[in-house]
Amino acid sequence: MLLENKNAIIYGAAGSIGSAVAKAFACEGARVFLAGRTGDTLDQLAKEITAAGGRAEGVAVDAFDEQAVDTHAQSVADSAGGIDISFNLVPGGDIQGIPLADMTTADFTRPVFNRLTTNFITARAAARHMVKQGSGVILALNSGSAHGSPMMGGTGPADAANDMLIRNLAAELGPRGVRVLGIWTAGLPETLSPEKIATHSGGAKMDDAAFQGLLGQLDQMRMTRRSPRLTEVASTAAFLASDQAGAITGTFVNVTSGMFPS
Repeated sequence: MLLENKNAIIYGAAGSIGSAVAKAFACEGARVFLAGRTGDTLDQLAKEITAAGGRAEGVAVDAFDEQAVDTHAQSVADSAGGIDISFNLVPGGDIQGIPLADMTTADFTRPVFNRLTTNFITARAAARHMVKQGSGVILALNSGSAHGSPMMGGTGPADAANDMLIRNLAAELGPRGVRVLGIWTAGLPETLSPEKIATHSGGAKMDDAAFQGLLGQLDQMRMTRRSPRLTEVASTAAFLASDQAGAITGTFVNVTSGMFPS
């Protein structure tokens, strides 16, 4: 198994991508510590993973609270013997589908501040433990919109800031045995719904025909004419967190099915 005897903290584990990653990590032998704001959902996910033969436990942690994150990381290190993997999948509150000229300052800057803040807090907490043991992997995820994505609001600047944070951390922590890298992916069909799209755009809920049309458009935007799947993203994350990817750091792996070249 790729992650046998590894201890992994997953922030935002209750979300669609977080739960898929947690299950993939556990399937590969990792002991997963599920962190997020919704304790009941985390407990249910931990039960599912345990029932499938994995090891998991969930704790309500606000990934924007420095003291809470540091305390939780210390408790994981004390109980498990160390932290091998830290993966931040916390949403940033992005608003999309509105022209920049019509967007409020708060809606534009929110994802930049939120995602840079939570990724810094969680990566720093993990790094302080990883450098002591001389090993570890810090992972992040964004959409790759720093390449230029109109109508995406503050998502592009947020991705650019997060990209730079990851690359700088990799340069600083690499000599201490810690790898830092990320995944670009966007428009996963299993994570989308008319309700979620309305929340992110601030517009009306689209009907089923419009929603299916959107999914078809997303497929056509890819080089493969097929959108990536949750299992593919989760499996890629498991590989990148493993020792087999030991030569990969300071970069983002493009898991967009070719939405853009990199």
